[in-house]
Amino acid sequence: MATTNKTHVAFFYLSGITDEVTLVPILFVFFLMVYLVTLVGNIGMVVLVLQTSKLHTPMYFFLSFLSMVDLIYSSIVTPKMLVDLLSMKKTISFTGCTLQLFFFVAIATTEVFLLSNMSYDRYVAICHPLHYISIMTKEKCWYLVLFSFTVGFLFSTAQTSCVFSLDFCGPTLIGHFLCDIPPLLRLSCSDTFICDVVTIFMISLGSIGSLLTILVSYTFIVSSILHMKSAEGRQKAFSTCSAHLMSVFILYGSTYFVYLRSPTSDFDQRNKVASVFYTVITPMLNPLIYSVRNQEVKKVLMMAAGRTRTCFNLKKTPL
Repeated sequence: MATTNKTHVAFFYLSGITDEVTLVPILFVFFLMVYLVTLVGNIGMVVLVLQTSKLHTPMYFFLSFLSMVDLIYSSIVTPKMLVDLLSMKKTISFTGCTLQLFFFVAIATTEVFLLSNMSYDRYVAICHPLHYISIMTKEKCWYLVLFSFTVGFLFSTAQTSCVFSLDFCGPTLIGHFLCDIPPLLRLSCSDTFICDVVTIFMISLGSIGSLLTILVSYTFIVSSILHMKSAEGRQKAFSTCSAHLMSVFILYGSTYFVYLRSPTSDFDQRNKVASVFYTVITPMLNPLIYSVRNQEVKKVLMMAAGRTRTCFNLKKTPL
């Protein structure tokens, strides 16, 4: 009876973000600053929404969850990437790699569907303003958020199970700064055809399904905005929607570049740069975009800043 020797892989090596030693200090400081801004921005956005009764609306309900998802999303990748920048050997255990991939895919998919929910919310607000409260009820908002998380974790379970059901016999160098599907499939000594199909199918189903919702919603939104008689109303609507669209373009553009290319194409430096955008940069940009482009958030931030300055001045004033 023939037997096949298969080496159990206990850990993987990561190639990291760059091989240029001179760039390491610059990149470490840059990504550390990005991560700190991500933490402050997303935690601040959640606290702002929770503490401000004026922002207790469906739009900001979804925005607070988007901030929480971005916070988790960035924390899955960035701390490990920062440690690896300073390490001689960039290793991750087999179990650690499995968990990182699972939560990475789950949270990324959840974010995609949250953005889809937010486009539907903007459609109802702009196209059916008189029925907005009756349509976007608290229960419906919770159902949409739970649906996003459920789909995210179901998709992740299918993809992660498929990838780690393959055999990994060596080499163990992942050509990336995180455990991601494309570079892991290239390391497997098994036939990856089924996993390639599952990956493309899952990403196409999730992204195209959510993207269609966004496109259809914004088709009606643009039509309604163009029919508005008030210039101020048009400007406010465009300002609110532009923040959401900027987040969508950055996330979808970089994701499509990495995942929907040919499975045989090399995972090169361009893929790493694109991955940096949707894993590190986008979670930082989302709260900044919504803070700058959203008038309600800007007003609340200015009021909070004013109160902070007043309290600071009172403390400095001698009795």
